[in-house]
Amino acid sequence: MIYAALFYLIAGLTVGCALGVALSRNVVYSAFGLMGALLGTAGLYAFLAADFLAVVQILVYVGGILVLTLFAIMLTHQIADVEISNRSVGRLPAAAIVGVIAIGMGIALFRAPWKQVPPREPMPTTYGIGEAFLTDFLLPFELASVVLLTALVGAIVLSRKEIRD
Repeated sequence: MIYAALFYLIAGLTVGCALGVALSRNVVYSAFGLMGALLGTAGLYAFLAADFLAVVQILVYVGGILVLTLFAIMLTHQIADVEISNRSVGRLPAAAIVGVIAIGMGIALFRAPWKQVPPREPMPTTYGIGEAFLTDFLLPFELASVVLLTALVGAIVLSRKEIRD
């Protein structure tokens, strides 16, 4: 019972933060709403006993992508002061599309033949993934780290200001 309440609390927090991302008029608030949505997603992964996915969600998306997004926002001069002129354009068609999709998902939710299985004993999934990364997939793993390092150096070079005398 307590797990169900905690699950619905985290799910509600995730949906609320996602709405904050979509409906916020300030890009900085949208970025912090994105952080809440990504952390909530990691919490939902933890409920699914996907411990590796939860940790990767926090490290890669919250720790990497979101920090990069916040740096881009902070390095862009006066981005918080931007006024959006046609904010109301397209709200009615977007609401109609969201409503149709929500009705379709609701129909699928209630008509699906849900199958329940008894819960299994939780097992760590990180050992097998770590073993595969450091044996069979070592070269692609190291190549990915070189690509990420190159992207980071490129971002630093592009964001730095040149001072000319």
